[in-house]
Amino acid sequence: MDDIGSLPAKELKEELGKAEQKYQQLRARRDELNKKARVLREERDLLNDEKGKLIEEMNKAREIRDELVKEMREHKRRRNEYQEQGKQLIEAKRKHRKQQDDNIFFNVQQLRLDIRELKQRQETVPMSPKEEEQTVKRIKEKQEEYQKLQQEMKKQKKLEVDLSDLDAAIDELFKKADEEHEMVVTYHKKNQEYHEKYIKLVKEVSQLNSESDTKHQKYIETRQKADEFHQKAMQLRGKVIAIKKERRDRYKQKKDAINEQNVKARQLLEQRDEAIDDEIKKLKEQGKISLGV
Repeated sequence: MDDIGSLPAKELKEELGKAEQKYQQLRARRDELNKKARVLREERDLLNDEKGKLIEEMNKAREIRDELVKEMREHKRRRNEYQEQGKQLIEAKRKHRKQQDDNIFFNVQQLRLDIRELKQRQETVPMSPKEEEQTVKRIKEKQEEYQKLQQEMKKQKKLEVDLSDLDAAIDELFKKADEEHEMVVTYHKKNQEYHEKYIKLVKEVSQLNSESDTKHQKYIETRQKADEFHQKAMQLRGKVIAIKKERRDRYKQKKDAINEQNVKARQLLEQRDEAIDDEIKKLKEQGKISLGV
């Protein structure tokens, strides 16, 4: 700030005018920036409100999507379980088929013939005791084998029935697996729908967040500029106040000086009046003057 105390009155008045004009300009600029900052803040808040609504919608879409994924995984688990059970039955059927002896019927018939021939030979062919003993033993062995194959044939017939039931069970399991797969596809489509919606909302929220950050940054910068102009205005206001105080002080000094001069002038006048009165009194006493009535 210039040394205003050394400025002449005219220059001081001009300096005051300039300072006041500049002060008003700074205030106007400050107010303009504050107004702009308020608008930016309101726009930022609106963006944040919109962002908040989108985040709420986004979270809801995510919850639904996650629930759909959960349901889809459950149906997928059931589908895979049914398919695995079906595969296990198919494998069991394959093993049963492999274990079957396709010549079992022929073997049974052959044993019957062997036993018959041995018995006929025993009855018709002369044998030594030892040979007969061996023949009886062979007949017994053949009969035991025959009985064993007979049991196998019964099992085979039962197995054919079981395998028929097994086919029905396999068909039923894969039918259920197909039904569960349809549910998997249905939930997958719904999941994709909500996932795409969620991703779209994420992008929108990200965009709004970017716009909100930009608005906030501009708001901060504008407020800072407004504060700078406010500080400059306050500094200039201090100068205006100082100049006005200087002028008031000078006015008071002049006024005090004039009052002091007036007092001295009155005192001189009073002293002069007293001196005149004393002179007149002396002249009267000397009879040099007389006052008419």
